[in-house]
Amino acid sequence: MIKFTKMHGLGNDYVYIDATSKTGQKIQNESDLAKFVSNRHFGIGSDGLILICDSQIADFKMRMFNYDGSEAEMCGNGIRCVGKFVYDKGLTNKEIITVKTLAGIKILKINIKEEKVESISFITKAD
Repeated sequence: MIKFTKMHGLGNDYVYIDATSKTGQKIQNESDLAKFVSNRHFGIGSDGLILICDSQIADFKMRMFNYDGSEAEMCGNGIRCVGKFVYDKGLTNKEIITVKTLAGIKILKINIKEEKVESISFITKAD
């Protein structure tokens, strides 16, 4: 059995799986799993699958698979949900986190109000 969460950000809906070492969930055949869970008639139904993984160079790593099983670089709405997921699930208590993606490392600011995630915003580093 795989534990998952379905979330959406501005209409993009994804199935999120905590694949960090904290859960011990080992995900294999990610592409096939993405196609299966994304099927709106026989699966969960989503735009794709997002795996939240450990990273050696960032706080977390995000692997994103489209509904057709192809791996994508990143999705802005999807990564915002990653920020909410990791905070809500107690994977971090930090309000600024880094997330490794195929599009590079992204920095997120988790905006908290009354002990709940109110919004997630990107921080752009000045070169």
